[in-house]
Amino acid sequence: LADGANGDHDHSEPTMSKPFANEPPVDFTLDQSRQAMRDALAAERAAFGKDWPLVIGSETPTSGQWIDSVNPAKPSEKIGRVTAATKEQAEAAVQAALAAAPGWRATPADKRAAILDKMAALMREERYRLAALEVFEVGKAWVEADGDLAEAIDFCEFYAAEMRQLGRPQATFAVPGENSMQEYIPRGVGLVIAPWNFPLAILAGMTVAALVTGNTVVMKPAEQSSIVAARFMDLARRAGLPPGVLNLLTGHGEDVGEFLVNHPKIDFIAFTGSKEVGLKIWEAGGRTGKGQAQLKKVVCEMGGKNALIIDEDADLDEAVVGALYSAFGYQGQKCSALSRLIVLEACYDKFLARLVEATSNLTTQAPEEPATNVGPVVDKEAYERIKRYVEIGKGEARLAFEGKAPEGEGYFVAPTIFAEVPPTARVAREEIFGPVLAVLKAKDLTEAIAFANDTEFALTGGLYSRSPANIERVKRELTVGNLYINRTITGAIVARHPFGGFKMSGGGTKAGGRDYLLNFVFPRVVTENVLRRGFAPVDDSGGDHKLAQAGGTSGGMPGL
Repeated sequence: LADGANGDHDHSEPTMSKPFANEPPVDFTLDQSRQAMRDALAAERAAFGKDWPLVIGSETPTSGQWIDSVNPAKPSEKIGRVTAATKEQAEAAVQAALAAAPGWRATPADKRAAILDKMAALMREERYRLAALEVFEVGKAWVEADGDLAEAIDFCEFYAAEMRQLGRPQATFAVPGENSMQEYIPRGVGLVIAPWNFPLAILAGMTVAALVTGNTVVMKPAEQSSIVAARFMDLARRAGLPPGVLNLLTGHGEDVGEFLVNHPKIDFIAFTGSKEVGLKIWEAGGRTGKGQAQLKKVVCEMGGKNALIIDEDADLDEAVVGALYSAFGYQGQKCSALSRLIVLEACYDKFLARLVEATSNLTTQAPEEPATNVGPVVDKEAYERIKRYVEIGKGEARLAFEGKAPEGEGYFVAPTIFAEVPPTARVAREEIFGPVLAVLKAKDLTEAIAFANDTEFALTGGLYSRSPANIERVKRELTVGNLYINRTITGAIVARHPFGGFKMSGGGTKAGGRDYLLNFVFPRVVTENVLRRGFAPVDDSGGDHKLAQAGGTSGGMPGL
């Protein structure tokens, strides 16, 4: 990557780094791991009540307005408060990012990558505490919270490794007498708008991809997970990120989000969230405002209405477990979660009975308990929306199963399964983002594929089958960004499963893949004629260049 605005480069050899390897999950079957998590939960609870300011350049201002972060399993329990930023503070954050841009761009790519590695190391050191915070702030069960930490670590280390390669100019084509090199330069100032469902992994992934490629960033997390974001900001600063390179702007999207999206000095936007908001951002990115110097880039990942097909010869032992986790892991609040289960008629009744039995064994309770399978949904708004869809489903299909949620406080929605769902039903077509599963019956694989593709989304999908011919057919015909065969349709792993969809699921980018960093840079080619005659060395006294050879110039034009 170009290391300076004037086109100069750091030609020193990059620091060698170890080959990338995915971060392994914590094994909670081990006594010491369970005890470490219990200790972390206790320590986090003891730290409740802190106020978190904004981070703008080297300043940590507040606005006098606060947003409470509460435990969705016990909303009366306040975790802390974050500052609700004003438009004036949003403007200040953009200006801080602009001021820091030249210095950060001039920082060699290898040094930027080293800061990402340090961020990953700090996350690893504080892994249990950060996971415990996610348990409390967004209701993740232990395994889900730890998985989010592992993915965040992976994003930092993978993008650091990729940047060490991308940051080296590459020859385009070998031609005698000419040297042409392609390099990548940063886009400028970016806006990262992150969701709450993967509060550290997606936030970190989008942010560090923008940072390591030489851009500066204004980071706007979801209100529900703002304390996780504040902790991420803290470790980024401790890892050595210079002031202004990353700026934390917590607050309400309607107050500062639209302002930032339309800001003429924001050069790109990285967004993960709902289709409704994503489409507005995509539209806004296409408009050129007064004072805007370049076309905005929008990196957009939205939702899905993801389908899993159960073939008539599927291994039902595997299929039941895979469907169960895909649908109800993290309360169905993953963009990749299974919401349409399409079962071939020949095995429909048998599979449904086993699925219902397995679902009845799930435990719905507070996620700080290690045996929890299903915790609370993220907030009251989500709770009420999902409950409305449950009532809608009862009027559209047969209620095959509705679990028992804890009574009293907490935003708990137990797993719910609808059977014999018409493909036109709302619960089969609209994104619910909760533990509600629609089971459709298909007469054959042709109809199953048609049902699966009949959606505006194209994110994840899958098939359980033991037929090589059917597997190959589904590979050809199922229209999704990530297709999984004989396994869960959630749980993409950085580098192994680059993740992202198209249609109304996003712009087709693949987070955690080798080409993801290209979204945050411009390609640039420098071509030099190397057959010039003579040269003009720099005059040490600071005067004009002097010819070193009579009859020759640095431009290669003899005799002038």
